[in-house]
Amino acid sequence: MKKILGTSLLLLSLAVFGQAKEDSIQFSKISVEILNNGKGYTELRDLTKNIGHRLSGSEAYEKSVKWAEQKLRDAGADKVWLQEVMIPVWERGKESLQIQTSNGKWKSLKMLSLGNSEGTRGKDVSGEIIMVKSMEEYEKLSPEQVKGKIVFFNYPFSQSFVETFRGYGDAAKYRVNAASLTAKKGGKFAIIRSLSSAFDDVPHTGAMRYENENKIPAVAIGNTTADELEKLLKSQKVTAKLNSNCGMKGEKISHSVIGEITGKKDKSVIVVGGHLDSWDVGEGAHDDGAGIVQSIEVLRTFKKLGIQNNHTIRVVCFANEENGVKGGIQYGKIAKDNNEKHLFALESDAGGFTPRGISLEMDNEKRNQIKGWANLFSPYGVYNFEGTYSGTDIYPLHDMGVPTAELVPDSQRYFDIHHTEEDTFEKVNRRELLLGAVAMTQIIYMIDKNW
Repeated sequence: MKKILGTSLLLLSLAVFGQAKEDSIQFSKISVEILNNGKGYTELRDLTKNIGHRLSGSEAYEKSVKWAEQKLRDAGADKVWLQEVMIPVWERGKESLQIQTSNGKWKSLKMLSLGNSEGTRGKDVSGEIIMVKSMEEYEKLSPEQVKGKIVFFNYPFSQSFVETFRGYGDAAKYRVNAASLTAKKGGKFAIIRSLSSAFDDVPHTGAMRYENENKIPAVAIGNTTADELEKLLKSQKVTAKLNSNCGMKGEKISHSVIGEITGKKDKSVIVVGGHLDSWDVGEGAHDDGAGIVQSIEVLRTFKKLGIQNNHTIRVVCFANEENGVKGGIQYGKIAKDNNEKHLFALESDAGGFTPRGISLEMDNEKRNQIKGWANLFSPYGVYNFEGTYSGTDIYPLHDMGVPTAELVPDSQRYFDIHHTEEDTFEKVNRRELLLGAVAMTQIIYMIDKNW
């Protein structure tokens, strides 16, 4: 009996070893193909230089829809289609912010209105600036102290967090809520210090929201300007004057772009994607052109290497992540209405920098299974599987019980350029971008084979 048991264990060990060797060989083939022949970098150049930034509702976004549709066909998708989605339309228009100090002269400041903010309808709105350094400090102010004033929320992006997304999450509430908080106490408009890890004067935009009907403007200034304004306010009265034409322009029908290669075993779906839209500054290169071209690269590599996928692998280029998430919500709704079985969803929406890991938002059994593949990923610099979050666009799938994940690139430079004019193609490194596509293809390969 002991001899039989020992033989069985030996055979099992040999089988496991053989399987691991086969997977290791496939991982290498994926890496060699993408690093040598990957099209993601040149496609990102095409997207960013020939179309540029792609705010939902803009003409440029509609051009990117046609672009993505063609790129998915070129990559070898069996089926490509557009998924209709109703999106909000926000336009920036002309805008300016000036301050006046005790010498009586006006000085223009670099600024950006926050996304979804209402403007001043082309009229000057001015008032004295009052500064607060935290939410707690603002809550102590009475309505009488705020009424008719401009509130400057001077809360810095914390440099203490090694994981910069924690610093971003810590500061994001000021961007999201500054306008509504100011309006509740009668303020005229809000200024925030940008959510930026850089020590420069580049303003960062990003989505905000209103909690009441009094929709006053909200704008962001860069770190250098914020520091200078703080110094001025400590010694004198400062008046601000805003003139902006931004605002919501209703809704319109647009599209997410979807392409897939059909599964040989069943129709269960594995999603890999990013968001096709971007803010209306810069070129939307890291956020999230990188995630789009990486996702298309996954599909292209499966086809090029002749990998016979068991399940349907579907690339989704989501619409309207930046200021509404309508594409992700609509995708989840249609998947539910059609009773589609989704096995897994992976998003890349954290920049095209060097991949460090994959964050897993799923039950412990599946987490542990994926973490058991760590040795396969280690030679490619992918080692961190401890995160428990996933991409914004695939949260509707997660809420339906689908295991979801997100590529985790090195984040140290991401919030220097996030949502700014600095997010351009030149900031993306070819090998870093393609290594992200390698890791994404490898995890999709393992999920398809083992689930």
